[in-house]
Amino acid sequence: MLEVELPTVVVLGQSLLSRLSEVSGFARNVPVELDVFSQLACFLETISIIVIELQKGRESSPLISGILEALSRDVEIASQLVQLAINKSRLQLAIQRSNLVKQLENVVHDLGRSLSLVPLSSVQNDENIKALINSASQQMQKAYFHTTEMQRGSLHSQEGNMLNKWDSGCDHGSQSDDSRHYEQRHIEPLYEAFVCPLTKQIMQDPVTLENGQTYERSSIERWFKECQDNGRKPVCPMTGQELRSTELNPSIALRNTIEEWTGRNEIAQIDLARSSLTLMSSDEDILCALKDIQHLCRKSRTNKYRVRNAGLIPMIVERLKTGVEQVRCRALETLCVLVEDDEDNKEAIAEADYIRTYVKCLSRELSQEREEAVSLLLELSKSQSLSEKIGSANGAILILVGMTSSKSENNVAVKNAEKTLENLEKCDKNVRQMAENGRLQALIKRLVEGSEETQLEMTNYLAEVVLSNDGKALVAEKAAPTLVNILGSGSLPAREACLKALNQISSYDVNGKILIEAGILPPLIKDLFTVGVNHLPIKLKEVLATTLANVVNSGSEFESAPIDADGHTLLSESIIHNLLHLISNTGPAIEAKLLQVLVGLASSSQAVLNVVTAINSAGATVSLLQFIDAPQRDVRIASVKLLQRLCPHMGQELADGLRVSTGQLGTLISIMGANGLTEEHAAAACLVANLPERDAILTRSLLDQGAFPVVVGKIDEVHHGETRGSRFRTPYLEGLVGILARFTFLLDDVAVLALAKQYNLASLFTDLLQTNGFDEVQRLSAVALENLSAYSKTLSRVPEVSKGGICANLFGCLFSPSKPTGLCPVHHGICSSKNTFCLLEAKAVTKLVACLDHENVLVVESSLAAICTLVSDSVDVERGVYILDKADAIQHILDILQENKTEVLRQRAVWIVERILRIDDLARAISADPKTNTALVDAFRHGNYNTRQVAEQALKHLNKIPNFSGVFNKIS
Repeated sequence: MLEVELPTVVVLGQSLLSRLSEVSGFARNVPVELDVFSQLACFLETISIIVIELQKGRESSPLISGILEALSRDVEIASQLVQLAINKSRLQLAIQRSNLVKQLENVVHDLGRSLSLVPLSSVQNDENIKALINSASQQMQKAYFHTTEMQRGSLHSQEGNMLNKWDSGCDHGSQSDDSRHYEQRHIEPLYEAFVCPLTKQIMQDPVTLENGQTYERSSIERWFKECQDNGRKPVCPMTGQELRSTELNPSIALRNTIEEWTGRNEIAQIDLARSSLTLMSSDEDILCALKDIQHLCRKSRTNKYRVRNAGLIPMIVERLKTGVEQVRCRALETLCVLVEDDEDNKEAIAEADYIRTYVKCLSRELSQEREEAVSLLLELSKSQSLSEKIGSANGAILILVGMTSSKSENNVAVKNAEKTLENLEKCDKNVRQMAENGRLQALIKRLVEGSEETQLEMTNYLAEVVLSNDGKALVAEKAAPTLVNILGSGSLPAREACLKALNQISSYDVNGKILIEAGILPPLIKDLFTVGVNHLPIKLKEVLATTLANVVNSGSEFESAPIDADGHTLLSESIIHNLLHLISNTGPAIEAKLLQVLVGLASSSQAVLNVVTAINSAGATVSLLQFIDAPQRDVRIASVKLLQRLCPHMGQELADGLRVSTGQLGTLISIMGANGLTEEHAAAACLVANLPERDAILTRSLLDQGAFPVVVGKIDEVHHGETRGSRFRTPYLEGLVGILARFTFLLDDVAVLALAKQYNLASLFTDLLQTNGFDEVQRLSAVALENLSAYSKTLSRVPEVSKGGICANLFGCLFSPSKPTGLCPVHHGICSSKNTFCLLEAKAVTKLVACLDHENVLVVESSLAAICTLVSDSVDVERGVYILDKADAIQHILDILQENKTEVLRQRAVWIVERILRIDDLARAISADPKTNTALVDAFRHGNYNTRQVAEQALKHLNKIPNFSGVFNKIS
């Protein structure tokens, strides 16, 4: 058993037992509210049993002594309430009945809380007593005393009517229920003289009537007003005595006494709350203590000082580390009350690591806790000295920024987070942090509106912060003119920071138009071409060139934007000459960026011819080709992309340059054949593919450099998905197929023909013809199949027929020569996909026919051209027509003729239809189609010379024109 300090415990216990017995006896004799006071007596008798057991301990225990002292104080308050009930008149009880019972209920609750602190180890061998302590403390803490109604009829009729009138008209809600509850909780006894008989609340401004009765000023003034409004003479509410005067005499002595009494009670309540905030206290006690502190601090600013001075702030903050959400929320709410309009408390609450604790509450899942935490930070942020401290807390600004853009937060939390960030913007360091977390408004405002020093600082921040695309767009929209102005007229440090910021902003293509309209091109060009004293350092020129390249490649219209006072633009020949000169006289880093500028210029349909003209006039073709061999990858990529865009306009010049240069063509092939799939691979393949396809010398050079097997191998990799997922897959495959297709224009070359057979190009291109979604690949494959098929007749051979020997010579009339079998119906020889490139053997006909329905007319034109090789003059036209009929190609061809999408399609369709109409049965069927007849007549009337000539022959087959007609010369 627990050893206690026997003398102290015994003395306290005996005194308490005596008082318990006395008070319980009085309670049973109270004439009113018998049930309430009977319950009180039962509770007091139960406490007596527990106190007797506590006196049996042997260990010294200050805790037991403290509990006994607390019980003694509560019993004294109960005794005063019992005496009050015994001594009051019936009128006074009628007025104060509810208040009296409520105070009694609060005392019982306090007794229960004191019992709950009793350590069960002090009665370790008696389970019954343990159960009694638990049961009694719980029942007393939850006790509820019901108030019975007193009959007003027993009072004097006039007094009763007046009281009823007051009860129905008096605003008891001037204070909240919580406020009235806390007003009724007192450590020292509540004296009757302190309470206004009308409001039943402790008076703050007591005044005395002529008959000596004292009331709260506001309540008695209202009473008199109601008397006047009802035409009744003023009377005293308590006595009903008619008053001659309504003069109110301030009771200064009583008011001072009440204030002193209130102060002592509040100090005692703060001390009691402090004892309830220990780790040993229950969650319910802690919640009550925090609520007490809130009430006291709202009531008086002095109490905020008292709470701080009593050391409660660290204890309240410590409650934020508990696992109970309700306690954390109540603690945050209490801290908010403490810091409201109190700078000293703000400093105290923002000490040490407290801010980090509040920030941690911001990230909790419970929305109420986040709301309370952001409300607290809002109050703290009103102090400029604390703004930097809040911003320095890890994650504070990030979480607040996230809350302002969150759709899941309630409106109050979002608004408070926004206001908090606005307060934190007073500190420049916080502005930088906000920018790093995507909130740029404050930085932009300082940049646009601030002094030169502030602008420099904000520009430096902007140069260092990594912006999202949305952030880049916002800065461009709000601050582009300011930044361009600094770039054109600022100091060197300011221009350096500005260039870095503009470089980042310009990397988002959408901003190109805004920057051009803000006038960014003139200062960029000026600084780029300036040499001498005022020139920028090389590193800054690299940033400048990068920014210019970003702007020019953004897709915005730069062509007409002036870059100087003379009206020059980037398209001016002198400007392009300067760029070419600068490229040849700078280091690799700037070379790459300037080449990218030319890439942007060459990507514009309005500017590319100006670039070509300037390059030719400057004789810079060979110089540009030499960059293909540059060891720096960025330089190589930029040069190859530039040459690729120039190729459609100066392809022959580039082809001539590659033929005479040493190594560039081999470098391009090496780049294409290297492992991986990058922008460099795609650019190299597209450049070579776009060179003049019929340049036989260049094709042989590619063959000599080993391009053929490299290209075939890479096509196989890409086509079968080994490089799937790269964004450069499409241009790379198109370039490779274009390179391979150019070899089919040189089938007369023995080496090319051998490789075409070795790699079975007919089957390869037939397979590529089915690559849906790759229009250019399909078009190039059809072109290659046309070239291969046109060469099939040359490669197809008729086997020699056996002559039959001696018997056949002697008896020739009895022997007939054997006919060869397995011959191609179109080519009349032995055909195969691999060796003769026969479209029939390669099973390409149906795939070409399928392409006649393609949305891309270029694919349709190429596919129709390949089909035409099956009915050319060098093959069996009739058999070719029937093969097309079997493949359902004729109706597709007639549809093409009727649709008349392009002149090329009409010319080819008319040509092949004329071949089809040579077959009588097909001609008869087609002649019944008026749409075809109309299309042929239209071609005869409006086509070019060749189309009209062929259309005339077709109409003759349909008997639309007499056979002897000779409008055009005979078809060659």
